[in-house]
Amino acid sequence: MTASKPAILVTGGCGYIGSHTVIALLQQGKYEVISCDNFVNSRPETLNRIAKITGTQVRNYPIDLCDKAATATIFDENPHIQGVIHFAALKSVPESVEQPLRYYRNNLVSLINLLEICQERNVNHFIFSSSCSVYGNADELPVHEATPFKKAESPYANTKQMGEEIVQNTAKISSVKAISLRYFNPVGAHESGLIGEDALQTMLNLVPIITQTAAGLRSELVVAGDTYPTRDGTCIRDYIHVTDIAEAHIAALEYLFRQEDSPHYYDVFNLGTGQGVTVLEAVHAFEQAAQMKLNYRIGPPRAGDVAAIYSDTRKTAAVLGWQPRFGINEMMASAWKWQQELLKGQ
Repeated sequence: MTASKPAILVTGGCGYIGSHTVIALLQQGKYEVISCDNFVNSRPETLNRIAKITGTQVRNYPIDLCDKAATATIFDENPHIQGVIHFAALKSVPESVEQPLRYYRNNLVSLINLLEICQERNVNHFIFSSSCSVYGNADELPVHEATPFKKAESPYANTKQMGEEIVQNTAKISSVKAISLRYFNPVGAHESGLIGEDALQTMLNLVPIITQTAAGLRSELVVAGDTYPTRDGTCIRDYIHVTDIAEAHIAALEYLFRQEDSPHYYDVFNLGTGQGVTVLEAVHAFEQAAQMKLNYRIGPPRAGDVAAIYSDTRKTAAVLGWQPRFGINEMMASAWKWQQELLKGQ
C-alpha cells in the first residue's frame, strides 16, 4: 500500500517536547507522524492524550534506539519516512553527573545509529534536539549561535556538544541535511491542558516542582542557591513555552525541505525568548498567574548548574521566520492547568 503522505519519525514522541511537536505536526496536516519511544521517561497514555487532541492515533515503536537492528525495522516498515526529529535522550543534569557512562552510551549511540540508518536509507532531513547547555558558562550574554562553547558543565551537556559535532560531521560528508536546535528552558503545557511535562523520574525541573508544591504534592520548593552573580542571587534562565518550541520544529523542518539545492547543509538555531528570568522571578510569576503564595526556601546550589544563560534569537527569526508567542505568565498558567489535569487522575 502506498502511503498518501510523507512520514516524519519523531523519536521520544511521547516525551514532553516530542509529544507537543507530534501534535503540531499532525495539526499542520502535511505529514504522517511515526513515534519511537520506549517509555523510559514517558507514559504510553500520552498517545491517547495526543489522539484526544488531534483525532489521530499515532503509531509508536517502543524500542531502544541503541539497538540498531531494532531501529532499522522502523525504516523497513515505513519506507516513506523522509525526515527524523530526534528528541530521544536522557536529559537530567544531576543524574548525568551521577551516571556519566549511562548518558554517554544512551545519548550518543542512539544518535549514531539513527544517522547511519538515515545515510543508508536516503532519509535526508534530520533535526537534532540540542540544548543551551552546550554554551557552558558563557563569557557574554545573550549567547548567539556563534558563541564559542565553554567546557561542558555536566556529562549531559557534553553529550549535546558532541552530538552537534557528530551531526555536523555527518552532514559534511553525506546527503543528510541537518539542523541542531538549541533549546533554552522549555516550560508550560498544551492549551488543552491534556499534555504537559510528566517525567516518571523525580522531577528536577523548576516549573513542575513549582506546580507540584502548589498542588500540595510537595511540602516546599527548595531554590537551589542564592549566591550566584545575578540580580537576586538565583540562577537566570531563558524560559520558553513548549508550544513555541514545537512550532519552531515545524519551521525548521519546512526550511530543511527547501534546502534541496544546498548540498551538505547544516546549521544551528537558538530557541528561546531572549529574556533572562531568575528562579525567584519565575516563582513570583507563578504566584501571580495562580493567585496563590508558594512555600519555598533557599537551599544549596546544584552541581552542574551554570549561573546564567539566555538567548539571542535574531538568527532564528530571520532565517526560520519563527518567534515565540508566549510570555512567562502564560507559561506558568498553562503549567498550572496541566498540573490540575494530573490531579484528576490521582
